[in-house]
Amino acid sequence: MIFKRLFLLLTLLPLLTVAQTSNLWLNYNQLQTTYTFYFSSKNSTFDVIKKELTKVSPTLTVAKKPEKANFIVIDNSQNSAIQLEGFVINASDNSVKIEARSSAGALYGVYEFLRRCQNKEKNIKDFVSNPTYQVRILNHWDNPDGSVERGYAGHSIWFDGEKISVRQDIETYARANASVGINATVIDNVNADPKVLDKEILLGVKQIADRLRPYNIKVYLAVNFSSPAALGGLKTSDPLDKDVIKWWTDKCNEIYAMIPDFGGFLVKANSEGLPGPMDFGRTHADGANMLAKALKPYGGIVMWRAFVYNPQGGDRAKQAYDEFMPLDGKFDDNVIIQIKNGPIDFQPREPFSPLFGAMKKTQIMPELQITQEYLGYSDHLCYLATMWKEFLDYPTFHSNKSVKETTLNQKLTAFSGVANTGTMKNWCGYVMAQSNWYAFGRLAWNPDLSAKQIAEEKKAADKIVSIMLRSREAVTNYMTPLGLHHLMGWSDHWGPEPWCDIPGAREDWMPRYYHKATDNGIG
Repeated sequence: MIFKRLFLLLTLLPLLTVAQTSNLWLNYNQLQTTYTFYFSSKNSTFDVIKKELTKVSPTLTVAKKPEKANFIVIDNSQNSAIQLEGFVINASDNSVKIEARSSAGALYGVYEFLRRCQNKEKNIKDFVSNPTYQVRILNHWDNPDGSVERGYAGHSIWFDGEKISVRQDIETYARANASVGINATVIDNVNADPKVLDKEILLGVKQIADRLRPYNIKVYLAVNFSSPAALGGLKTSDPLDKDVIKWWTDKCNEIYAMIPDFGGFLVKANSEGLPGPMDFGRTHADGANMLAKALKPYGGIVMWRAFVYNPQGGDRAKQAYDEFMPLDGKFDDNVIIQIKNGPIDFQPREPFSPLFGAMKKTQIMPELQITQEYLGYSDHLCYLATMWKEFLDYPTFHSNKSVKETTLNQKLTAFSGVANTGTMKNWCGYVMAQSNWYAFGRLAWNPDLSAKQIAEEKKAADKIVSIMLRSREAVTNYMTPLGLHHLMGWSDHWGPEPWCDIPGAREDWMPRYYHKATDNGIG
């Protein structure tokens, strides 16, 4: 009975939140203090900070010298406790000082101060905060035609009819990300269309990058490995072919001439029918390193996905391990292997990927899913921070390190999440789904926060927080009963549907492929 009542709440709550909000969690209350603002630099990020402070203090004035200001922001601090994007805050009822080593750190410090003000915590002493992961990135699965794979909030915010569409409210997207420390975005689907590297689309990507730059957000692209042949007209896309190497080198030169701070490439290769280096008898390392060398002169990186599912490939839980472990230590230093939290496919509950902890000589990063592909779409409330904490904190039994710890002691660190943002006014399909976007950013900055701490930051009612903290378990019980994963149907990906009688359904994509459970029995 308790489970039924909770499930009704989960399914009805999105319908009860009728008032749509387009400002996400950025609805500020007015501050009572009148501030005179001083910033040590004058740049586009200064303009953003001033705009944010004006929202809470309309009478804000700008001082030319720090001694004439009671709100001081320093972006060239020599404080050794502060990392490049970190900050320190000292604040009282009448004065605020935020120190950072960069404009980005100053921006994050201001957002932290504003968040605390909304929670009535204006008095802050020697609060130091540094990001745990260097690259904190959203993966948008948006297609050039404007559709969104596994998107439940409308059409793409980036593409419209094979062209880049720069939305009027892109600043809201940028503000939301910066407010929780997200500093990067991949704007297109991992099932990448080669045309995203076409010059006309790249010109649009430049417009997006220009709009996001003041918020310290870099743009990345997911690329199709066969682009040299599909887009460039070459006879092959073999990563060791000199003409292919030249094509990618020239393409990187073209991109960086337009976007000097372009982040790099995300690649899904030799998975679910997509092309990759193995088509030419090469390895994942051959493919990743070829791209890494083309990007390296500009500081770009390659995020090479370890999701290498092939329905005919045997034990799916072992496929990534079998393909990547022999390559441990063979990837260049600007390559990072992006690994889904579990070895199957974003299930409501599954063990962590065995690559975490096992790959000791290769840079690795987690890939989480913010969009609720197997967790109820935008029809169910499912707060995902509890799931992510379970994953991050679990011991790998490799030197007693947690999953989180296996992703940190390396030159390059990164933390990715598959976004669920679209053209709906509330961005995420229903208002409570915004909490997962928010929670992802907070955990990317500080994975030691608890799911409860994050849920309580926005001062939700205790009953709402309680529902959020129990929601993932309720959804798991409903969608993966008896601990059997992939009981979701071929068509909707979340309703319990163990049978296989859907017209047109592929046998090797149905639940019985994974664990032999059918409508008649198990095993």
